[in-house]
Amino acid sequence: MLTVLGFVMIAAFLALVMTRKMSPMAALVLIPALFCVLVGRGAHLGDYVLKGIGDLAPTAAMLMFAIVYFGVMIDVGLFDPIVRVILRFCKADPMRVVVGTAVLAAVVSLDGDGSTTFMITVSALLPLYKRLKMSLVVMTGVAATANGVMNTLPWGGPTARAATALKLDAGDIFVPMVPALAVGLVFVLVLSYVLGLRERRRLGVLTLDEALESPRAETGQVLVGTGSGPTATGIKGVGAEPSGGGSPQSPTADGPDSPEASDAPEASGRPHGSHRPGDDSGGSGDDSATTVLDPLRPTLRPRLYWFNAALTAALLTLLVLQTLPIPVLFLLGAAIALTVNFPHMPDQKARLAAHADNVLNVSGMVFAAAVFTGVLTGTGMVEHMARAVVGAIPDGMGPHMGLVTGILSIPFTYFMSNDGFYFGIVPILAEAGAAHGVAPVEIARASLVGQALHMSSPLVPAVYVLVGMARVEFGDHTRFTVKWAALTSLVVLGAGLLFGTI
Repeated sequence: MLTVLGFVMIAAFLALVMTRKMSPMAALVLIPALFCVLVGRGAHLGDYVLKGIGDLAPTAAMLMFAIVYFGVMIDVGLFDPIVRVILRFCKADPMRVVVGTAVLAAVVSLDGDGSTTFMITVSALLPLYKRLKMSLVVMTGVAATANGVMNTLPWGGPTARAATALKLDAGDIFVPMVPALAVGLVFVLVLSYVLGLRERRRLGVLTLDEALESPRAETGQVLVGTGSGPTATGIKGVGAEPSGGGSPQSPTADGPDSPEASDAPEASGRPHGSHRPGDDSGGSGDDSATTVLDPLRPTLRPRLYWFNAALTAALLTLLVLQTLPIPVLFLLGAAIALTVNFPHMPDQKARLAAHADNVLNVSGMVFAAAVFTGVLTGTGMVEHMARAVVGAIPDGMGPHMGLVTGILSIPFTYFMSNDGFYFGIVPILAEAGAAHGVAPVEIARASLVGQALHMSSPLVPAVYVLVGMARVEFGDHTRFTVKWAALTSLVVLGAGLLFGTI
Protein backbone atom coordinates (compact mmCIF):
# COMPACT_ATOMS: atom_id res chain seq x y z
CA MET A 1 0.00 0.00 0.00
CA LEU A 2 2.76 2.44 0.93
CA THR A 3 4.56 1.58 -2.30
CA VAL A 4 1.56 2.45 -4.46
CA LEU A 5 0.75 5.61 -2.53
CA GLY A 6 4.38 6.72 -2.77
CA PHE A 7 4.43 6.46 -6.54
CA VAL A 8 0.99 8.06 -6.81
CA MET A 9 2.08 10.97 -4.60
CA ILE A 10 5.10 11.66 -6.79
CA ALA A 11 3.05 11.37 -9.98
CA ALA A 12 0.36 13.69 -8.60
CA PHE A 13 2.97 16.28 -7.62
CA LEU A 14 4.63 16.27 -11.05
CA ALA A 15 1.32 16.36 -12.91
CA LEU A 16 0.00 19.33 -10.95
CA VAL A 17 3.23 21.31 -11.28
CA MET A 18 3.85 20.59 -14.95
CA THR A 19 0.26 21.44 -15.90
CA ARG A 20 0.42 24.58 -13.76
CA LYS A 21 -2.57 23.55 -11.68
CA MET A 22 -0.57 24.34 -8.54
CA SER A 23 2.58 26.26 -7.79
CA PRO A 24 5.61 24.16 -6.83
CA MET A 25 5.61 25.54 -3.30
CA ALA A 26 1.94 24.74 -2.71
CA ALA A 27 2.27 21.28 -4.27
CA LEU A 28 5.36 20.45 -2.20
CA VAL A 29 3.37 21.18 0.96
CA LEU A 30 -0.22 20.16 0.28
CA ILE A 31 0.27 16.95 -1.71
CA PRO A 32 2.45 15.17 0.89
CA ALA A 33 0.24 16.45 3.72
CA LEU A 34 -2.78 14.89 2.02
CA PHE A 35 -1.03 11.57 1.42
CA CYS A 36 0.26 11.52 4.98
CA VAL A 37 -3.37 11.57 6.11
CA LEU A 38 -4.32 8.91 3.54
CA VAL A 39 -1.74 6.46 4.89
CA GLY A 40 -3.09 6.98 8.40
CA ARG A 41 -0.10 8.94 9.72
CA GLY A 42 -1.73 12.36 9.91
CA ALA A 43 -1.04 12.60 13.64
CA HIS A 44 2.69 12.39 12.91
CA LEU A 45 2.72 15.01 10.13
CA GLY A 46 4.25 17.63 12.40
CA ASP A 47 7.09 15.34 13.40
CA TYR A 48 7.85 14.43 9.79
CA VAL A 49 7.85 18.07 8.69
CA LEU A 50 10.05 19.23 11.56
CA LYS A 51 12.49 16.40 10.86
CA GLY A 52 12.62 17.39 7.18
CA ILE A 53 13.08 21.06 8.03
CA GLY A 54 15.86 20.19 10.46
CA ASP A 55 17.64 18.22 7.76
CA LEU A 56 17.36 21.00 5.17
CA ALA A 57 17.82 24.05 7.41
CA PRO A 58 21.61 24.23 6.78
CA THR A 59 20.93 24.14 3.04
CA ALA A 60 18.39 26.94 3.33
CA ALA A 61 20.84 29.04 5.35
CA MET A 62 23.59 28.40 2.81
CA LEU A 63 21.37 29.46 -0.08
CA MET A 64 20.13 32.58 1.69
CA PHE A 65 23.59 33.94 2.39
CA ALA A 66 25.04 32.69 -0.91
CA ILE A 67 22.38 34.67 -2.78
CA VAL A 68 23.21 37.77 -0.74
CA TYR A 69 26.96 37.30 -1.26
CA PHE A 70 26.89 36.74 -5.00
CA GLY A 71 24.19 39.35 -5.39
CA VAL A 72 26.50 41.91 -3.80
CA MET A 73 29.41 40.74 -5.97
CA ILE A 74 27.23 41.23 -9.05
CA ASP A 75 26.16 44.66 -7.83
CA VAL A 76 29.74 45.85 -7.29
CA GLY A 77 30.88 44.62 -10.72
CA LEU A 78 33.02 41.59 -9.91
CA PHE A 79 31.64 39.56 -12.81
CA ASP A 80 31.43 42.36 -15.40
CA PRO A 81 34.80 41.45 -17.03
CA ILE A 82 33.74 37.79 -17.26
CA VAL A 83 30.51 38.80 -18.94
CA ARG A 84 32.36 40.95 -21.45
CA VAL A 85 34.70 38.08 -22.32
CA ILE A 86 31.69 35.82 -22.85
CA LEU A 87 30.05 38.47 -25.01
CA ARG A 88 33.19 38.68 -27.15
CA PHE A 89 33.18 34.90 -27.60
CA CYS A 90 29.48 34.66 -28.30
CA LYS A 91 29.50 37.57 -30.79
CA ALA A 92 25.71 37.83 -30.43
CA ASP A 93 25.36 34.49 -32.24
CA PRO A 94 22.60 32.43 -30.53
CA MET A 95 24.51 29.20 -31.22
CA ARG A 96 27.63 30.53 -29.51
CA VAL A 97 25.56 31.89 -26.65
CA VAL A 98 24.07 28.47 -25.89
CA VAL A 99 27.43 26.71 -26.18
CA GLY A 100 28.91 29.41 -23.96
CA THR A 101 26.19 28.66 -21.42
CA ALA A 102 27.25 25.01 -21.25
CA VAL A 103 30.96 25.90 -21.01
CA LEU A 104 30.46 28.54 -18.33
CA ALA A 105 28.18 26.29 -16.25
CA ALA A 106 30.66 23.41 -16.49
CA VAL A 107 33.64 25.56 -15.52
CA VAL A 108 31.92 27.26 -12.59
CA SER A 109 30.65 23.85 -11.43
CA LEU A 110 34.21 23.01 -10.42
CA ASP A 111 33.46 24.63 -7.06
CA GLY A 112 31.02 21.80 -6.36
CA ASP A 113 28.05 24.00 -5.49
CA GLY A 114 25.07 24.10 -7.83
CA SER A 115 23.60 27.31 -6.42
CA THR A 116 26.84 29.18 -6.99
CA THR A 117 27.03 27.84 -10.53
CA PHE A 118 23.52 28.94 -11.40
CA MET A 119 23.86 32.39 -9.84
CA ILE A 120 27.02 33.15 -11.77
CA THR A 121 25.80 31.62 -15.04
CA VAL A 122 22.42 33.36 -15.01
CA SER A 123 23.90 36.67 -13.90
CA ALA A 124 26.44 36.56 -16.71
CA LEU A 125 24.18 35.43 -19.55
CA LEU A 126 20.64 36.56 -18.75
CA PRO A 127 21.13 40.06 -20.18
CA LEU A 128 22.37 38.62 -23.48
CA TYR A 129 19.53 36.05 -23.69
CA LYS A 130 17.02 38.82 -23.04
CA ARG A 131 18.68 41.18 -25.49
CA LEU A 132 18.59 38.60 -28.27
CA LYS A 133 15.11 37.38 -27.25
CA MET A 134 16.42 33.83 -26.88
CA SER A 135 14.48 31.10 -25.10
CA LEU A 136 15.26 31.25 -21.39
CA VAL A 137 14.39 27.58 -20.87
CA VAL A 138 17.27 26.74 -23.20
CA MET A 139 19.57 28.58 -20.82
CA THR A 140 18.20 26.91 -17.69
CA GLY A 141 18.08 23.46 -19.29
CA VAL A 142 21.64 23.55 -20.62
CA ALA A 143 23.03 25.02 -17.40
CA ALA A 144 21.27 22.44 -15.21
CA THR A 145 22.36 19.50 -17.36
CA ALA A 146 25.99 20.62 -17.56
CA ASN A 147 26.05 21.17 -13.81
CA GLY A 148 24.48 17.75 -13.25
CA VAL A 149 27.34 16.01 -15.05
CA MET A 150 29.91 18.02 -13.10
CA ASN A 151 28.03 17.42 -9.84
CA THR A 152 29.73 14.01 -9.69
CA LEU A 153 33.02 15.61 -8.59
CA PRO A 154 34.17 14.08 -5.28
CA TRP A 155 33.50 17.34 -3.43
CA GLY A 156 30.15 17.86 -5.16
CA GLY A 157 28.18 15.49 -2.96
CA PRO A 158 26.96 12.31 -4.71
CA THR A 159 30.35 10.62 -4.92
CA ALA A 160 31.06 11.33 -1.26
CA ARG A 161 27.64 10.01 -0.28
CA ALA A 162 28.11 6.82 -2.29
CA ALA A 163 31.53 6.29 -0.73
CA THR A 164 30.17 6.84 2.76
CA ALA A 165 27.13 4.63 2.29
CA LEU A 166 29.14 1.69 0.93
CA LYS A 167 32.33 2.35 2.94
CA LEU A 168 34.48 2.89 -0.15
CA ASP A 169 37.17 5.34 -1.18
CA ALA A 170 35.78 8.26 -3.20
CA GLY A 171 38.77 8.11 -5.55
CA ASP A 172 38.06 4.46 -6.40
CA ILE A 173 34.56 5.47 -7.40
CA PHE A 174 35.22 8.71 -9.27
CA VAL A 175 38.52 8.28 -11.13
CA PRO A 176 37.47 5.25 -13.25
CA MET A 177 34.25 7.13 -14.12
CA VAL A 178 36.09 10.17 -15.52
CA PRO A 179 36.09 8.93 -19.17
CA ALA A 180 32.36 8.20 -19.07
CA LEU A 181 31.61 11.55 -17.42
CA ALA A 182 33.80 13.28 -20.02
CA VAL A 183 31.69 11.69 -22.75
CA GLY A 184 28.59 12.97 -20.98
CA LEU A 185 30.02 16.49 -20.87
CA VAL A 186 30.90 16.33 -24.57
CA PHE A 187 27.34 15.23 -25.25
CA VAL A 188 26.07 18.30 -23.36
CA LEU A 189 28.27 20.52 -25.54
CA VAL A 190 26.93 18.82 -28.68
CA LEU A 191 23.39 19.22 -27.37
CA SER A 192 23.99 22.90 -26.69
CA TYR A 193 25.36 23.27 -30.23
CA VAL A 194 22.20 21.70 -31.71
CA LEU A 195 19.88 23.80 -29.54
CA GLY A 196 21.93 26.86 -30.41
CA LEU A 197 21.53 26.17 -34.12
CA ARG A 198 17.77 26.04 -33.62
CA GLU A 199 17.86 29.39 -31.87
CA ARG A 200 20.05 30.80 -34.65
CA ARG A 201 17.57 29.66 -37.31
CA ARG A 202 14.75 31.25 -35.36
CA LEU A 203 16.40 34.55 -34.50
CA GLY A 204 19.23 35.16 -36.95
CA VAL A 205 22.66 36.53 -36.01
CA LEU A 206 23.72 39.97 -34.85
CA THR A 207 27.18 41.43 -34.83
CA LEU A 208 28.60 42.21 -31.41
CA ASP A 209 28.35 45.93 -32.08
CA GLU A 210 24.69 45.61 -33.01
CA ALA A 211 23.92 43.58 -29.90
CA LEU A 212 25.62 46.04 -27.57
CA GLU A 213 24.90 49.23 -29.51
CA SER A 214 23.76 51.99 -27.18
CA PRO A 215 20.86 54.17 -28.29
CA ARG A 216 21.80 56.90 -25.79
CA ALA A 217 22.06 59.44 -28.59
CA GLU A 218 18.49 58.74 -29.62
CA THR A 219 16.71 57.78 -26.41
CA GLY A 220 19.03 58.66 -23.56
CA GLN A 221 18.78 55.06 -22.36
CA VAL A 222 21.07 52.04 -22.27
CA LEU A 223 20.46 48.66 -23.85
CA VAL A 224 19.79 45.44 -22.03
CA GLY A 225 23.16 43.87 -21.32
CA THR A 226 24.90 47.22 -20.95
CA GLY A 227 22.42 49.18 -18.92
CA SER A 228 18.81 49.81 -18.07
CA GLY A 229 15.85 51.05 -19.98
CA PRO A 230 13.91 49.90 -23.02
CA THR A 231 15.49 47.86 -25.76
CA ALA A 232 16.35 49.24 -29.16
CA THR A 233 14.14 48.67 -32.16
CA GLY A 234 14.78 47.77 -35.73
CA ILE A 235 17.70 45.36 -35.17
CA LYS A 236 17.65 42.55 -37.70
CA GLY A 237 16.99 39.04 -36.47
CA VAL A 238 15.53 40.21 -33.16
CA GLY A 239 12.40 42.10 -34.06
CA ALA A 240 11.48 45.73 -33.89
CA GLU A 241 8.77 45.81 -31.25
CA PRO A 242 9.66 47.45 -27.93
CA SER A 243 9.41 45.27 -24.86
CA GLY A 244 6.55 45.67 -22.51
CA GLY A 245 5.92 45.22 -18.84
CA GLY A 246 3.77 42.12 -18.66
CA SER A 247 4.14 39.21 -16.33
CA PRO A 248 7.66 38.45 -15.15
CA GLN A 249 6.87 34.78 -15.31
CA SER A 250 6.80 34.36 -19.09
CA PRO A 251 9.60 31.89 -19.68
CA THR A 252 10.38 32.08 -23.34
CA ALA A 253 10.32 34.04 -26.52
CA ASP A 254 9.89 30.97 -28.62
CA GLY A 255 8.73 31.02 -32.18
CA PRO A 256 7.40 28.18 -34.32
CA ASP A 257 10.90 26.84 -34.99
CA SER A 258 12.04 26.97 -31.39
CA PRO A 259 12.82 23.77 -29.51
CA GLU A 260 10.22 24.89 -26.99
CA ALA A 261 7.47 25.66 -29.47
CA SER A 262 5.68 22.39 -28.76
CA ASP A 263 6.00 22.83 -24.99
CA ALA A 264 4.87 26.44 -24.73
CA PRO A 265 1.52 26.91 -26.51
CA GLU A 266 1.52 30.62 -25.88
CA ALA A 267 4.70 30.95 -27.90
CA SER A 268 3.47 29.36 -31.12
CA GLY A 269 2.14 31.12 -34.13
CA ARG A 270 4.17 34.31 -33.85
CA PRO A 271 6.12 35.71 -36.78
CA HIS A 272 9.79 34.85 -37.11
CA GLY A 273 11.83 36.96 -34.73
CA SER A 274 8.78 38.73 -33.28
CA HIS A 275 8.33 39.64 -29.66
CA ARG A 276 5.18 40.04 -27.66
CA PRO A 277 4.86 42.59 -24.88
CA GLY A 278 5.32 40.77 -21.63
CA ASP A 279 7.79 38.18 -22.93
CA ASP A 280 10.51 37.92 -20.36
CA SER A 281 13.07 36.88 -22.88
CA GLY A 282 12.95 40.33 -24.36
CA GLY A 283 13.21 42.03 -21.03
CA SER A 284 11.15 44.69 -19.35
CA GLY A 285 12.28 48.12 -18.49
CA ASP A 286 12.03 47.56 -14.74
CA ASP A 287 13.70 44.15 -14.60
CA SER A 288 16.84 44.30 -12.50
CA ALA A 289 18.51 41.80 -14.80
CA THR A 290 18.64 44.46 -17.51
CA THR A 291 20.97 46.63 -15.45
CA VAL A 292 23.51 43.99 -14.50
CA LEU A 293 26.14 45.40 -16.88
CA ASP A 294 25.29 49.08 -16.65
CA PRO A 295 28.74 50.72 -16.45
CA LEU A 296 27.18 53.69 -14.66
CA ARG A 297 25.22 51.88 -11.97
CA PRO A 298 25.82 53.46 -8.55
CA THR A 299 26.61 50.16 -6.82
CA LEU A 300 29.88 49.65 -8.73
CA ARG A 301 33.02 49.58 -6.58
CA PRO A 302 35.95 49.55 -9.06
CA ARG A 303 38.50 50.50 -6.39
CA LEU A 304 37.53 47.37 -4.41
CA TYR A 305 37.61 45.02 -7.41
CA TRP A 306 40.72 43.11 -6.38
CA PHE A 307 39.58 42.91 -2.78
CA ASN A 308 36.29 41.38 -3.90
CA ALA A 309 38.07 39.01 -6.27
CA ALA A 310 40.43 37.87 -3.49
CA LEU A 311 37.54 37.47 -1.06
CA THR A 312 35.61 35.33 -3.55
CA ALA A 313 38.67 33.21 -4.37
CA ALA A 314 39.33 32.67 -0.66
CA LEU A 315 35.68 31.78 -0.06
CA LEU A 316 35.63 29.21 -2.85
CA THR A 317 38.97 27.76 -1.73
CA LEU A 318 37.72 27.32 1.83
CA LEU A 319 34.53 25.82 0.43
CA VAL A 320 36.47 23.17 -1.51
CA LEU A 321 38.76 22.47 1.45
CA GLN A 322 35.69 22.24 3.73
CA THR A 323 37.48 24.27 6.38
CA LEU A 324 34.14 25.40 7.81
CA PRO A 325 30.55 24.38 7.06
CA ILE A 326 29.36 25.96 3.82
CA PRO A 327 26.52 27.96 5.47
CA VAL A 328 29.02 29.49 7.90
CA LEU A 329 31.40 30.40 5.07
CA PHE A 330 28.70 32.19 3.09
CA LEU A 331 27.35 33.89 6.21
CA LEU A 332 30.79 35.31 7.01
CA GLY A 333 31.43 36.16 3.35
CA ALA A 334 28.15 38.03 3.00
CA ALA A 335 28.79 40.00 6.17
CA ILE A 336 32.30 41.00 5.05
CA ALA A 337 31.18 41.87 1.52
CA LEU A 338 28.35 44.10 2.74
CA THR A 339 30.45 45.83 5.38
CA VAL A 340 33.41 46.60 3.13
CA ASN A 341 31.54 47.54 -0.06
CA PHE A 342 28.64 49.36 1.60
CA PRO A 343 29.85 50.74 4.94
CA HIS A 344 26.77 52.95 5.40
CA MET A 345 23.75 51.27 6.94
CA PRO A 346 21.14 52.62 4.44
CA ASP A 347 23.20 51.22 1.56
CA GLN A 348 23.41 47.81 3.24
CA LYS A 349 19.67 47.77 3.79
CA ALA A 350 19.11 48.69 0.15
CA ARG A 351 21.29 45.80 -1.05
CA LEU A 352 19.52 43.33 1.24
CA ALA A 353 16.15 44.60 0.03
CA ALA A 354 17.26 44.29 -3.59
CA HIS A 355 17.92 40.56 -3.16
CA ALA A 356 15.10 39.82 -0.72
CA ASP A 357 12.80 38.36 -3.40
CA ASN A 358 15.32 35.71 -4.43
CA VAL A 359 16.17 34.90 -0.81
CA LEU A 360 12.53 34.48 0.16
CA ASN A 361 11.58 32.45 -2.91
CA VAL A 362 14.50 30.04 -2.66
CA SER A 363 14.44 29.54 1.11
CA GLY A 364 10.66 29.11 0.97
CA MET A 365 11.05 26.38 -1.65
CA VAL A 366 13.65 24.61 0.47
CA PHE A 367 11.37 24.47 3.49
CA ALA A 368 8.45 23.41 1.31
CA ALA A 369 10.59 20.60 -0.10
CA ALA A 370 11.29 19.60 3.51
CA VAL A 371 7.62 18.72 3.86
CA PHE A 372 7.76 16.46 0.81
CA THR A 373 10.96 14.67 1.80
CA GLY A 374 9.91 14.46 5.44
CA VAL A 375 6.65 12.72 4.62
CA LEU A 376 8.20 10.49 1.95
CA THR A 377 10.87 9.29 4.37
CA GLY A 378 8.96 9.39 7.65
CA THR A 379 6.02 7.31 6.45
CA GLY A 380 8.37 4.67 5.04
CA MET A 381 7.25 5.22 1.45
CA VAL A 382 10.83 5.52 0.18
CA GLU A 383 11.92 2.24 1.72
CA HIS A 384 8.87 0.36 0.47
CA MET A 385 9.28 1.81 -3.03
CA ALA A 386 12.96 0.83 -3.12
CA ARG A 387 12.36 -2.72 -1.97
CA ALA A 388 9.46 -3.13 -4.38
CA VAL A 389 11.62 -2.03 -7.30
CA VAL A 390 14.56 -4.22 -6.28
CA GLY A 391 12.21 -7.16 -5.70
CA ALA A 392 10.80 -6.76 -9.20
CA ILE A 393 14.23 -7.21 -10.79
CA PRO A 394 14.36 -10.66 -12.45
CA ASP A 395 16.96 -13.07 -11.08
CA GLY A 396 18.53 -13.21 -14.52
CA MET A 397 19.48 -9.54 -14.19
CA GLY A 398 21.40 -10.15 -10.97
CA PRO A 399 24.83 -10.33 -12.65
CA HIS A 400 23.99 -7.03 -14.39
CA MET A 401 23.15 -5.04 -11.26
CA GLY A 402 25.55 -2.30 -12.36
CA LEU A 403 23.41 -1.67 -15.42
CA VAL A 404 20.24 -1.96 -13.36
CA THR A 405 21.57 0.53 -10.80
CA GLY A 406 22.51 3.00 -13.53
CA ILE A 407 19.04 2.84 -15.05
CA LEU A 408 17.29 3.10 -11.67
CA SER A 409 19.47 6.04 -10.63
CA ILE A 410 17.87 8.21 -13.30
CA PRO A 411 14.31 8.25 -11.93
CA PHE A 412 15.24 7.67 -8.29
CA THR A 413 17.65 10.60 -8.03
CA TYR A 414 14.99 12.76 -9.65
CA PHE A 415 12.20 11.76 -7.29
CA MET A 416 14.18 11.98 -4.07
CA SER A 417 17.10 13.73 -2.45
CA ASN A 418 20.65 12.46 -2.83
CA ASP A 419 20.68 11.56 0.85
CA GLY A 420 17.58 9.41 0.45
CA PHE A 421 18.93 7.67 -2.62
CA TYR A 422 22.52 7.05 -1.54
CA PHE A 423 21.83 6.15 2.07
CA GLY A 424 18.47 4.46 1.59
CA ILE A 425 18.47 2.73 -1.79
CA VAL A 426 22.07 2.26 -2.95
CA PRO A 427 22.91 -0.06 -0.01
CA ILE A 428 19.93 -2.24 -0.95
CA LEU A 429 21.08 -2.37 -4.57
CA ALA A 430 24.64 -3.15 -3.45
CA GLU A 431 23.35 -5.98 -1.26
CA ALA A 432 21.41 -7.44 -4.19
CA GLY A 433 24.44 -7.06 -6.45
CA ALA A 434 26.80 -8.73 -3.96
CA ALA A 435 24.59 -11.81 -3.98
CA HIS A 436 25.39 -12.16 -7.70
CA GLY A 437 29.09 -11.29 -7.47
CA VAL A 438 28.84 -7.62 -8.45
CA ALA A 439 31.36 -5.51 -6.53
CA PRO A 440 29.95 -2.62 -4.44
CA VAL A 441 32.27 -0.17 -6.22
CA GLU A 442 30.52 -0.92 -9.52
CA ILE A 443 27.18 -0.17 -7.90
CA ALA A 444 28.59 3.07 -6.53
CA ARG A 445 29.87 4.16 -9.95
CA ALA A 446 26.58 3.30 -11.63
CA SER A 447 24.70 5.30 -9.00
CA LEU A 448 26.31 8.51 -10.33
CA VAL A 449 24.69 8.14 -13.74
CA GLY A 450 21.44 9.93 -12.88
CA GLN A 451 23.01 13.19 -11.67
CA ALA A 452 22.46 14.97 -14.98
CA LEU A 453 18.71 14.67 -14.38
CA HIS A 454 18.93 15.03 -10.61
CA MET A 455 19.92 18.70 -10.84
CA SER A 456 16.48 19.53 -12.26
CA SER A 457 14.63 17.62 -9.54
CA PRO A 458 11.97 19.59 -7.64
CA LEU A 459 13.71 18.42 -4.47
CA VAL A 460 17.01 20.13 -5.34
CA PRO A 461 17.06 23.64 -3.81
CA ALA A 462 19.58 24.95 -6.35
CA VAL A 463 17.14 24.51 -9.24
CA TYR A 464 14.90 27.15 -7.68
CA VAL A 465 17.83 29.55 -7.71
CA LEU A 466 18.18 28.82 -11.43
CA VAL A 467 14.55 29.23 -12.46
CA GLY A 468 13.97 32.08 -10.01
CA MET A 469 16.82 34.24 -11.27
CA ALA A 470 15.94 33.44 -14.89
CA ARG A 471 12.23 34.14 -14.25
CA VAL A 472 11.25 30.79 -15.78
CA GLU A 473 8.30 28.72 -14.60
CA PHE A 474 9.47 25.51 -12.98
CA GLY A 475 6.99 23.48 -15.03
CA ASP A 476 8.34 24.94 -18.28
CA HIS A 477 11.89 24.18 -17.22
CA THR A 478 10.89 20.62 -16.34
CA ARG A 479 9.10 19.93 -19.62
CA PHE A 480 12.07 21.15 -21.62
CA THR A 481 14.93 19.75 -19.56
CA VAL A 482 13.83 16.27 -18.44
CA LYS A 483 14.13 14.63 -21.84
CA TRP A 484 17.58 16.06 -22.58
CA ALA A 485 18.93 15.43 -19.09
CA ALA A 486 17.65 11.84 -19.08
CA LEU A 487 19.27 11.29 -22.49
CA THR A 488 22.55 12.68 -21.12
CA SER A 489 22.38 10.23 -18.22
CA LEU A 490 21.86 7.36 -20.64
CA VAL A 491 24.88 8.51 -22.64
CA VAL A 492 27.00 8.46 -19.46
CA LEU A 493 25.67 4.98 -18.65
CA GLY A 494 26.46 3.72 -22.15
CA ALA A 495 29.96 5.18 -21.99
CA GLY A 496 30.50 3.57 -18.58
CA LEU A 497 29.52 0.18 -19.96
CA LEU A 498 31.71 0.71 -23.03
CA PHE A 499 34.76 1.60 -20.94
CA GLY A 500 34.09 -1.27 -18.54
CA THR A 501 33.78 0.89 -15.43
CA ILE A 502 30.19 -0.21 -14.77
